[in-house]
Amino acid sequence: MRVGVVGVGCSKFGRRDDVTIQELAYEAVKEALDDAGMVQDDIDLSVVGSVNTRGYELMPAVPVNEYCGFAGKGPLRVEAACATGTAAVYTAYTSIASKMADVAIAIGVEKMTEVDTATSLAIGGRAGNYLWEFHQYGTTFPGYYAMHASAHMAKFGTSEKQMAMVAVKAHRNAAKNPKAHFQKEITVEDVLNSRVITYPLKLYDCSPISDGSAAAILASEEKIKEFGIDDVIWLESAGYASDTSNMTNRESFVGLKATVLAAEMAYRRAGIDDPVKQLDMATVHDCFTIAEIMAYEDLKFCRKGEGGKFVEMEESDIGGKLPVNTFGGLKAKGHPLAATGVAMVYEVVKQLREEAGDLQVDLKNYRGLIHNVGGTGHFAFVMLFRR
Repeated sequence: MRVGVVGVGCSKFGRRDDVTIQELAYEAVKEALDDAGMVQDDIDLSVVGSVNTRGYELMPAVPVNEYCGFAGKGPLRVEAACATGTAAVYTAYTSIASKMADVAIAIGVEKMTEVDTATSLAIGGRAGNYLWEFHQYGTTFPGYYAMHASAHMAKFGTSEKQMAMVAVKAHRNAAKNPKAHFQKEITVEDVLNSRVITYPLKLYDCSPISDGSAAAILASEEKIKEFGIDDVIWLESAGYASDTSNMTNRESFVGLKATVLAAEMAYRRAGIDDPVKQLDMATVHDCFTIAEIMAYEDLKFCRKGEGGKFVEMEESDIGGKLPVNTFGGLKAKGHPLAATGVAMVYEVVKQLREEAGDLQVDLKNYRGLIHNVGGTGHFAFVMLFRR
């Protein structure tokens, strides 16, 4: 059964002290309903994605569901660390594909700024093996990706300047995205001169702590015909994978095995053998600049070890071989954990509908990809969408 995305919504990302988590979720839900031309009664199932170990609502699915008008529509709550958003989309997708629902909404929402930075970092460090790594060694989320960056630099000669270029591209795109957390362009020198967080990662190599929400409405092909919806973005295929909780059990630190396996699954199901030629754009998980460089390689946008050159040659810019993170990515658009994956769907849908304004890419294949990672490669989802 074919399943399509018929409505998307996204809140403004950033520090959102002006709203509760319920109100924040509704911003995206209202936009998605209006976009689909639907009302709450048209939805069969609500899937709420929220990590939310930080805020006052420790179990947010029920209050979010009620406030958004979906009481009685579920709810399901899913969590897969930073990949929670795509886990929500995947759950909505499989519920429809299995004929358990006809129309489902995936909601990703997070209020991350309700606690201080140290607490947020401590929670992020628990995405892997708490007792062995975080409890014993105090490993934080930036610390994990600093290990990846150091390994990649040592093996392939990837430079701090190349990583900085990822951040510059992200801020350049986000400056044209009114919903982005950061809307100011930066230079390579700004990145290189920013304070060190965990060597070699500096402040501007890191995504921000953000609040935000996103929503996507999915429906079966039969229901789409019933509603008379013409402009549909089909979820063509999905891949998923995971890896060891303990980093010392990993085979390598120069990439993420979960991404490689998830991509292979998604590509195989969609008949993709050359993603650069067969896709028009991609959103990848750039929680840190090195993460985007590794994603280029793990997703087969370039050969292993050439991710730094890929960004340096502007191949991932709008107008390049394969535009990546056209709305600013996690790095500059923001990274409200559970909202991130659903916001990637929002971006791909806007691009494939040619509704991206100043950030619009040229379309030839009418195909886009999203890549969402949980923890430090502990989870990964890759999804392909087609108009």
